[in-house]
Amino acid sequence: MDRAQKAETVEALKGVFAGAGVMVIGHYSGLTVADMTVLRSRLRQAGGSLKVVKNRLVKLAIDGTAKAGAAKLFTGPTAIAYSADPIAAAKVAVAYAKEKERFIVLGGLFGDQVLDKDGVAALATLPSLDELRGKLVGLIQAPATKIAGVLAAPGGQLARVINAYATKDAA
Repeated sequence: MDRAQKAETVEALKGVFAGAGVMVIGHYSGLTVADMTVLRSRLRQAGGSLKVVKNRLVKLAIDGTAKAGAAKLFTGPTAIAYSADPIAAAKVAVAYAKEKERFIVLGGLFGDQVLDKDGVAALATLPSLDELRGKLVGLIQAPATKIAGVLAAPGGQLARVINAYATKDAA
């Protein structure tokens, strides 16, 4: 890789670091190409990506930024899983690490905050953005449903009373 390609890669990595909501850093040593392909496809389905990176170029990309504290995580054969959704990449990476022992989550970045392995695992247990939106819509709709039930209850009670008198007379 010549100097121009390295500069281009560093700029691309700066863009990745700037646009990612969450970034999970892990070792992939011992994984086959098929294993990496499975991880890539799962991340793609969740709206994320996986990139195998050169540690020196990553350190150049984050040097002088608020993310510089993560430089200590970039040792050995390193891959980064990232997504704009702050939960998606963490969920997929942690689930894959449980499935494949050779993929080891080292830590991550959530915005400018450096996370350790436990922090990434805690982030993975949170509901996704779509799940939170669904819960919010449910909470907003719940009062309206309760009001409709309260308003319909007197009519239903009246119908039950009339039905009781009708069945009483028939008996």
